[in-house]
Amino acid sequence: MKNTRYPNIVEFEVTGSYGLFSDPVMRIGGEKCSYQVPTYEALKGVLASVYWKPTLIWYIDAVRVMNPIQMEVKGIRPIKYTSRDNELAYYTYLKNCRYQVRAHFEWNENRPELAGDRNENKHHEIAKKMIRKGGRRDIFLGTRECQAYVEPCVFGEGASAYDGTSE
Repeated sequence: MKNTRYPNIVEFEVTGSYGLFSDPVMRIGGEKCSYQVPTYEALKGVLASVYWKPTLIWYIDAVRVMNPIQMEVKGIRPIKYTSRDNELAYYTYLKNCRYQVRAHFEWNENRPELAGDRNENKHHEIAKKMIRKGGRRDIFLGTRECQAYVEPCVFGEGASAYDGTSE
């Protein structure tokens, strides 16, 4: 089902072995625990790594969780900057992540000096090309240690682990 309201829709799949989407407030004692799904801002960050221009603002329209939600706890020894000691902290990661994402862009009206760069077809084609090439910068699922990959897809195609659920 295509969204006819926005002609500049991009659809892609993002995959990674691990993901860590956490709130800094919830990092008590340096331990991190991931949300079960990626946050809106994390997905905007993925798109910004694929293609970013100050002329436009990305909006996430829909997300599909393709693989079952699984968590894995790892013991990590983070660097302590206050002393030479290090402590053991437990990070709870999402495991075997795969998401389909549909997004579109709108012009950044806060940058009127860039009005001459508002060529919708140009930016839409570049964004699709960057998705095909895997992005301009490295892609991460939440934190830097959770590397990810993007590729084009048709949103809604393929079986999701949650297609048969009511919510």
